[in-house]
Amino acid sequence: MKRIKLLFVLVTLISVHTITAQVSINTDGSTPDASAVLDLKSTEKGILIPRMSQTEIVNISNPANGLMVINTNDNRLYLYDDGTGKWKEIAIGAGTLTPVSWVCGDELVGARDSQSYNTVQIGTQCWMAENINIGTMINSTNGGTNNDGNQTDNSTFEKYCYDNNTSNCDTYGGLYQWDEMMQYSTTEGIQGICPTGWHLPTDTEWKTMEMHLGMSQAQADATGYRGTDEGDKLKEAGTTHWTSLNTGATNSSGFTGLPGGYRGTGGYFYHLTSYARFWSSSENGSDRCLRLLNDNHAQVARTNLIDAYGISVRCVQD
Repeated sequence: MKRIKLLFVLVTLISVHTITAQVSINTDGSTPDASAVLDLKSTEKGILIPRMSQTEIVNISNPANGLMVINTNDNRLYLYDDGTGKWKEIAIGAGTLTPVSWVCGDELVGARDSQSYNTVQIGTQCWMAENINIGTMINSTNGGTNNDGNQTDNSTFEKYCYDNNTSNCDTYGGLYQWDEMMQYSTTEGIQGICPTGWHLPTDTEWKTMEMHLGMSQAQADATGYRGTDEGDKLKEAGTTHWTSLNTGATNSSGFTGLPGGYRGTGGYFYHLTSYARFWSSSENGSDRCLRLLNDNHAQVARTNLIDAYGISVRCVQD
């Protein structure tokens, strides 16, 4: 019986092709669009093209120009270009479709590298609750000049890992120079190295978060260590990653500030487990605005650095 039904479907499709040179596959009985030889319509399902390993793809005999397959080795879509005799990747953008059910507090998975991050709602803002860790590690040369080992504008995300050890990036996130973080723009609140739908916080957005945690406007606008216990509310509690001086931290905000230290302009690394520095996307003259959490301070410091320092980065949702 199944064979008879299949034969009937094939005969029907052939008949439609013979009469109209068009085929429509749908559930609403609509006719194919006049511009389409094949018109597929569905509100529940997509279409799958062949999925093959790289070896299987390159072994296809005499592929037609425009033939498309999914490469299961890298999960990318490829098209055969008869003009060059090569399979070419069809560019896949960084954009993703966020499930409607996603809410702040759920895990965020970056589409570019599948890196996952905890998130937390702090007042009206949704923040990453981990330091971002995207890019290829480049070695930092100790004792170099200000230009030795700099991250560069080369269309590749680059990061430092404390002591040139990738396991420190896994724990504390990458360290980024301001220009690399900004992807060589100077626009406040730009996406930069953040995932799609997220951006680099401005100095004002840091203030918004700090005032939600208890600072006054005047305190937030000041420089140096300000407020009362907002730093303790932002730091991860305990001494798993912080030094033994981190006695007052509560992490009541859920921000889970981690002491990733920093990379200085001479290539040396400093203050792992005792200092957490976070860039903002705002400038202050020739310097860049940042926030500092210290193991033995309950407050948050608002200060500046030159852009050549490598420090931690958090992202905030658009």
